[in-house]
Amino acid sequence: MSQHTLSEQEQLRREKLAELIMLGIEPYPAPLFPVNAYSTSIKDSFTEATKEQFQEVCLAGRIMSVRDMGKANFAVIQDAEGRIQLYIKRDDICPGEDKTLYDIVWKKLTDIGDIIGIKGYVFTTKTGETSVHVRELTLLSKALRPLPIVKEADGQTFDAVTDPEFKYRQRYADLIINPTVKDTFLKRTKMINAIRTFLNEQGALEVDTPVLQSIPGGASARPFITHHNALDIPLYLRIANELYLKRLIVGGFDWVYEFSRNFRNEGMDRTHNPEFTILEFYTAYKDYFWMMETTEQLLEKTALAVCGTTETTVGDKTISFKAPFQRISIFDAIQQHTGIDVSKMGEEQLRSVCKQLHIQVENSMGKGKLIDEIFGSKCEKHYIQPTFIIDYPVEMSPLTKKHRDKPGLVERFELMINGKEIANAYTELNDPIDQRERFEEQVRLMERGDDEAMFIDHDFLRALEYGMPPTSGIGIGIDRLCMLLTNNVSIQDVLLFPQLRPEAGTGLDS
Repeated sequence: MSQHTLSEQEQLRREKLAELIMLGIEPYPAPLFPVNAYSTSIKDSFTEATKEQFQEVCLAGRIMSVRDMGKANFAVIQDAEGRIQLYIKRDDICPGEDKTLYDIVWKKLTDIGDIIGIKGYVFTTKTGETSVHVRELTLLSKALRPLPIVKEADGQTFDAVTDPEFKYRQRYADLIINPTVKDTFLKRTKMINAIRTFLNEQGALEVDTPVLQSIPGGASARPFITHHNALDIPLYLRIANELYLKRLIVGGFDWVYEFSRNFRNEGMDRTHNPEFTILEFYTAYKDYFWMMETTEQLLEKTALAVCGTTETTVGDKTISFKAPFQRISIFDAIQQHTGIDVSKMGEEQLRSVCKQLHIQVENSMGKGKLIDEIFGSKCEKHYIQPTFIIDYPVEMSPLTKKHRDKPGLVERFELMINGKEIANAYTELNDPIDQRERFEEQVRLMERGDDEAMFIDHDFLRALEYGMPPTSGIGIGIDRLCMLLTNNVSIQDVLLFPQLRPEAGTGLDS
């Protein structure tokens, strides 16, 4: 570990550690501690009628506060579920002549943040608080670094640590002292479980596909690159798992899905992290109309599972996940919010529109990217309630089937919620000749300097040549969906360990 100058508190705790060892007390014991009860479950279930069931409880948790009353103490410990009060009486934990455990170990050598195990029985104090009367006490882990001080009174938290640098870098401490943070991640798991249940009940098969890919395909993005020594080849962290899931559709699976950890070497902001999670699923013999309806059902049920209602609050907005969602074409959306019809414009005309609208663009951008920039800059922010933006130009969608009725367009939708893209879906392109031509156009964009253009994946083209059934597929941003369902404005707040710069200096003091 990197050395840092010990604070007075840290030095004092190390001295206490040495004293514990001199007393023959192991500060980090190895044997299991037989936990049989948890704080919140006790408080929810304990009554006068059920008290016989709580005569021998065994809990473990972190000391969060202590009230010294001489020969007895009240303390609060925090376990995996929440907090509960303990009543610790000297003669109960030290029934014999030797009072060292109470007088020395508990009162002088134990600190806030230490983890203890206790055995005892549950009772209600004179003030009506459900508490545990401690009969046995065991030190399970000595904390050498003090927790940041967070004051509480009447169920309210004061002086909560809000510094993002601390919260994201020391998430372990953030989880201890900010209960709402832990709640966010419990809801995230509940959300993923609800999605998984919905898909499994529909007969979908969960699969795993490679994270290291020889060709990064399935999205327009800049990849991270590495090198495999044994094979002596470059490899890329996946930007998407789409092309592998489609290979499985070729192979005869009718509905596959994956919670995919993806990596994109791009900027970071409140809605972007270089490492993020996408749910992708592909279903044979379906199209994007079916996918819109299925997405509505999936999100409605997920919101109900996480929030108990189809409505959720995000900042000062109330968002309804009740189906059906609004639908509007990308060209109509642009015309609605700019007054300009771009549907029949070529690249140079679009450049002129971008200049007129004060949108900065690169010379490397083709027609698709320019339309995307106009929509992103002038339209996206207006779609607060769930809205399907449909029928994109073919240049924006190299993996999408051409529209059955509208020349120059493809059967694609993006789901916008709270002004951000949450999902992207297609009627998938399964014509291998058309797909090859689209890839070749991407290569031409790459040669112009577009570092997000797609590589040609010859193996994927070979798979298509065997024949892929008509298919619809979707990618749903799990992190962004979690932000909506937990009322968080930053993606870093729904990632346990978001990406950060290395800490400055050699020490860990922060």
